Amino acid sequence: MMSADTDQGCPSRIRRDALMLLVLLGVWVASGAHAQGGGPVWGMGIKPCADFLLSAPADPDAAPIAGANYRAYREWLAGFVTGLNLATGQDVLHGAALDAAMIRIRSNCERHPEDDVFNAALRLLRTLGS
Repeated sequence: MMSADTDQGCPSRIRRDALMLLVLLGVWVASGAHAQGGGPVWGMGIKPCADFLLSAPADPDAAPIAGANYRAYREWLAGFVTGLNLATGQDVLHGAALDAAMIRIRSNCERHPEDDVFNAALRLLRTLGS
């Protein structure tokens, strides 16, 4: 087994594999496979954007005092981003704060209310990555 020190292609391969995983997860969620008994899916990411928008504060400065549902979405995003950071070895938010990412996800949900939160988060990550 080669270490990352001896295999210079390893970090890019990990990034490519993580991106492919994201794409496959996005296709799977968008196809509704999770609703057809394809295995358990947990977390706030599978919730529709409409539900997220009901819990998201209209004023971004009010996020620290937002309700429990909004905090649950924020915690889901924290776990999702942490997992991707570990898988890719990079900061997938490119230095953006988690609360700023939540504001952008709200904006994505407003523009694409048919999405779920997972796909709204993917839109944000694709934007940040380009």
